[in-house]
Amino acid sequence: MAVHDNQTQATGTDAPLAPPLEEVISISTDLWTQAQVFVDSMFRTWNLYQLLIALGVFAFAHVLRAILGPRIRAWMGSRENWPKWRMRILVVVHQRLRAIFFVALIWTVTLIMREVTWPSRSYLLGVIGTLAFAWLAIVFATRLIKSPSLRKIVRYGAWTWATLQILGLLDPAERLLDSVAFSIGEIRFSLLLLVQGLVILGVLITLARFFTRTTATRIRANEDISPSMQVLIVKGVQIAFYGAAFFLGVRALGIDLTGLAVLSGAIGVGLGFGLQKVVSNLVSGVIILLDKSIKPGDVISLGDTFGWINSLGARYVSVVTRDGREYLIPNEDLITGQVVNWSHSNDFVRLDIHFGTAYHDNPHDVRRIAIEAAQSVDRVLKSRPTVCHIVGFGDSSVDYILRFWIKDPTGGLTNIRGNVFLALWDAFAENDISIPFPQREVKLLESEQVNVSMAGGDGN
Repeated sequence: MAVHDNQTQATGTDAPLAPPLEEVISISTDLWTQAQVFVDSMFRTWNLYQLLIALGVFAFAHVLRAILGPRIRAWMGSRENWPKWRMRILVVVHQRLRAIFFVALIWTVTLIMREVTWPSRSYLLGVIGTLAFAWLAIVFATRLIKSPSLRKIVRYGAWTWATLQILGLLDPAERLLDSVAFSIGEIRFSLLLLVQGLVILGVLITLARFFTRTTATRIRANEDISPSMQVLIVKGVQIAFYGAAFFLGVRALGIDLTGLAVLSGAIGVGLGFGLQKVVSNLVSGVIILLDKSIKPGDVISLGDTFGWINSLGARYVSVVTRDGREYLIPNEDLITGQVVNWSHSNDFVRLDIHFGTAYHDNPHDVRRIAIEAAQSVDRVLKSRPTVCHIVGFGDSSVDYILRFWIKDPTGGLTNIRGNVFLALWDAFAENDISIPFPQREVKLLESEQVNVSMAGGDGN
C-alpha cells in the first residue's frame, strides 16, 4: 500500500489521490481480492461436497424441528408448577430448536469426518459449525437485553464481528472503517470509532440496566427500609450506574471530558433562567423523599384531589383517585401547598357524620342506637370508641354528630359514610325513631275572602 507524504503539483489525471481516499481504495481492493479467492475456492470438489453436506444437515435439522417441536411444546405446557424464569428459558430454547439441532449435527459430522478423512476435507464444515455456534450463542446472550431496538443493534453488531473474526477479515475491515474519518480540533472521528462507541455503550448500558434492576428488586424486598427511602435509593443507584456507564463509554473511546466544563457552565446558566420550575420540582422531589412526608400508598388530599399515591417521580407524584383518574401533581405543589396526609404517622382515620331526629324521640336512646348501628358496619373499628353527641336544637330536629374510626382510608371514605348512614336508617326504622324534615302548610282562601282582604287593603 503506497502512501504519499508530499503531494506534487500536477494537473488532469496525473494528480495523486489524497492519502485517506487512496487508503480506502487500497483496503477495499484487498477485501475484494480475498472475497474473489474465497468464492473461487467454493467451486473445488471437496468444498462443494462440504456445502452439500451442510445443506443436508440443515434439512435434517428442519425435519427434527418439525417432528420434535410440537412434542416439546406439549411437554412444556404440562409444567404448571415451574417458575417463570425457567419457562422463559424453555420458550427461548423452543424458538431456536432448528439452530440447536443444526449446531449439534454439524459438529458431529465435522468430528466424524476429521477422524475418517483428511482435515482439509472438513475445514469448511468446521468454519460453518463455528459460525453457527457463535450466532446461536449471541442470540441467547442478547436475550438478556430488554429493549428490542437495543437488542437488535447489539445482536447484528455481534454477528458481524463474529463473522469477520472467524473468516479472518476483522483486521482489514477495521482498517477500512478507520480510514473513513474526519477531525474536529484535536479529536479524530472515524466509522470504526462510531461502531466501537455503539458497541461499548450498548454493553455498558445493558449491564447498568441489569445491575440497576437487580439492586432495585433487593431494595424493595427489604422491609426495614421505608418506601420513600427505597425510592430515593433506587433513583440514586440508577443515576450512579447509568452515569458510570456513560463516563466509562466515553473514556473508552478516547474522548477528553475536560471540554464539558464549559458546557456544564452553560447548562447551569440555562437552568437558572429557563428551567426554574423543572429544577424546583427535582429538588422538591428529593426533599419529599428525605423528609418522608409522603410515600407510596399514602392517602392524601390536595385541594379537590383525594386519592392514594401510586408512585413518586423525579418531577411529579402520581395520585390515583377512587374513580380511576390518575393525577400527576408537581412536587413543588406538595412542598408549598397544604397537603392532608390521611396515613402519615398511622392509618387510623376518624370520620364524622351529621343527622337529626324528632323532638319526641329520647336522645339517650338515639345516641345508644346510633353507636350500635355504626359499630355493626364491617370497616368501623371496634378497638377505638365510637361516640355520638348532641350538637344543637334545630328548628325541626335535635342535631347529632356521630364519630367513628377506620383503618383503611385507601378503601374509600364516601362508601363507608354511606354504609353507616344506611345502618342508621335501618336501626331508626326498627326502633321507631323518626328523622324529621322541614314542612310548610299552604292554605287556599276562597274567592270572597280574597276580595274582602284586597278591599280592606285598599282602604288602609
